[in-house]
Amino acid sequence: MYWFVLKSILGSVIGSSFYNWFKNTKMGVWFQKHVDCAMEYVATKYDIKIATREQKWLAEYPNLAKRIQELEAAVASSESIKK
Repeated sequence: MYWFVLKSILGSVIGSSFYNWFKNTKMGVWFQKHVDCAMEYVATKYDIKIATREQKWLAEYPNLAKRIQELEAAVASSESIKK
């Protein structure tokens, strides 16, 4: 019983360490891009609402999110005035 728990913990630690190294390599960036595309395709095909990285980031930094929205609105209004 303890062997399975220890094996699970060690596997997750080793896997996490490997991913932290792998995500910064060229192959890791390519792989993550394709995984993201596949997840987006599945979410669109089956109409699944998933939390995106941007939504999580905006939730973590609400003041900065508000400022970005204000800047985007200002840019949109200035672009509509130019047209």
